[in-house]
Amino acid sequence: MLKQLSLGAIAMLAPNAINLAMAQASGSLKGNIHHSVCRWTFPHLNLPQVCGLAKSIGFSAVDLIGPKEWSILKSHHIDSSMCNGAEISLTKGWNDPQYHSTLIKNYLEHIELVSKAGYKNLICFTGNRRGMDNEVGLQNCVNGLKKIMSHAEKHGVILHMEILNSRIDHIDYMADSSDWTFELCKRIDSPNMKMLFDIYHVQINEGDIIRRLQKCAPYIGHYHTGGVPGRGEITENQELNYRAIMKAILATGFQGYVAQEFDPSGNTPEEKASSLKRATLLCDV
Repeated sequence: MLKQLSLGAIAMLAPNAINLAMAQASGSLKGNIHHSVCRWTFPHLNLPQVCGLAKSIGFSAVDLIGPKEWSILKSHHIDSSMCNGAEISLTKGWNDPQYHSTLIKNYLEHIELVSKAGYKNLICFTGNRRGMDNEVGLQNCVNGLKKIMSHAEKHGVILHMEILNSRIDHIDYMADSSDWTFELCKRIDSPNMKMLFDIYHVQINEGDIIRRLQKCAPYIGHYHTGGVPGRGEITENQELNYRAIMKAILATGFQGYVAQEFDPSGNTPEEKASSLKRATLLCDV
C-alpha cells in the first residue's frame, strides 16, 4: 500500500518536477546545455574552490575571469567561458570616442592573450549615454569596434556586447535593448561580433524573453541567467520560467555557454553550493 501511495504521489507531480527530481537523484547532466557560473557570485570562495564546486556539479567552466587567473583555471582543467579585463568600466565604453584609443589598445592586446590561452570569448560594454542619442552612440560603437574586428577574426576571438538593464541596476547604460544590440551586431557584420544576452537584464528592461531570444538568435553568443526580481536563485519564487527558456534556447541551435549569474540562496557555503546545483539542474533540459 505504501509503495502504491508513493508511486501515486510521484504521478501527481508536474512533468518538469519529475524530471528535476530524477536529475537530482542521478546527479548527472544531460550535456545539451553548456553550463558555467559567474565568478563574482561566489565571493566567499577562492577561485580553486569555485573550480571544485563546478566540477562537483558536473560542468567545467567559469565566467568573467581575467588573464591573471587563467593559470588557476588551467590547473583545474576549467574553461574560461567569458574572459574580461580589456574594458575600462561599465560606464566608460565604446559609445564614446574619447575612450576609443584606450579601448582599441586594450582589446588588441587582450584578443591576443585570449587566443594564446586557447579561449575565445571576450566581453565588452557600451558605457553610459550621458545625454547621447541612441543612433549616435550606436554608430560610435560600430566605428570603434570595426577597428579591432579583423584582429579578432584573425585570432578566432569573439567579442560579446553585454545587454544591461538601465531601469534598476545600471542607470543610463546604452546597450539596454536587445533591438539596439541586434542592430549593432548587424552593422558590424562579423561572425566575431555577438551579443551577451543577459536574461535577467532583458526581462527588467523589455520582457518577452523567448520571442526576443528567437529574434536575436543569429547574434547571440552567450547567455547569463538571474532571478527576477532581485537577481536571486532561479526558482519558482521568481517570475521567469527558466526550463521553458532553456528549451527555447536549445531550439535555436545555440551551442555556446549559459552562465548562472545570480546571488545563491543560503547563509553557509554548503547552502550556496546547493543553490547553484539546483539552478544548474533546473536549466539542464
